[in-house]
Amino acid sequence: MSTDLDYLAPTTVDEAIALKATPGTAWLLGGTDLLPQMRAGRKAPERLVDLKRIPGLHEIRKTADGGLSIGAAVPLADIEVHPDVLDRFPLLAECAKTVGAWPLRQRATLAGNLCNASPAADTAVALLALDAEVKVASSAGRRSIPIREFFLGPGLAALSPGDLVTEIVLPGASAGFRGSYLRLSRRNGMDLATVGVLVGKSNGTLPARWRVALAAVAPTPLRLRAVEELLEAKGAAAADEASEAARVACRPITDLRGSAEYRREMVGVLVRRGVEGLG
Repeated sequence: MSTDLDYLAPTTVDEAIALKATPGTAWLLGGTDLLPQMRAGRKAPERLVDLKRIPGLHEIRKTADGGLSIGAAVPLADIEVHPDVLDRFPLLAECAKTVGAWPLRQRATLAGNLCNASPAADTAVALLALDAEVKVASSAGRRSIPIREFFLGPGLAALSPGDLVTEIVLPGASAGFRGSYLRLSRRNGMDLATVGVLVGKSNGTLPARWRVALAAVAPTPLRLRAVEELLEAKGAAAADEASEAARVACRPITDLRGSAEYRREMVGVLVRRGVEGLG
């Protein structure tokens, strides 16, 4: 990794966007993905724009509809213990705490985890299940991207080179889901997920609403709406049907972490386990 880098630390979003317009410039938040790629020679930016001095990006705040806004610079370690996240969106806290080890989560951010667009992103399944929206700023203005439209393929997100993710918004209508994120990896969570299965159920609503989402078993993180509808119609008694439907819906590959056959089988096992745990 070259040490001949320009380091810039803007204090506003607009200033950061203007600096990014220069070719060869990269955003820097936690740096947990960018810096290893630079050391390996896979990325070689000439300028780093550090976003950590922009005040609004560090906040977790309540929204008018009872949801939460999570700033792009909030580390995962803060998300997993934040009282409002634990109270209203515990599925996100559950997923956030599975990302690497504690020291990494003190630097890694939710926005960074999303922008990598990894099919195995643990936090992505929670955001899909919770109908999150991604707020983006650019020289063209501000816009909001529904999370269901954000992931386009492995490593590919619905972002242009000058786009800056500023916050992730969880709508109040998605508050109150409880459940589990069941994850298999080669090294007790220190590695990328081989299979990740989130199963959630609304708390206190009749009829109950369900959420099912998968990581590492398709080109993008995957929400299984048909499985949710099955569970909403039949309840936890349909655990076996939900398991089989999830196995059919996923599209795994074979790689160093596991075979397609193993992943598909484990999706069925974990979906059944998650549903029965909420029955």
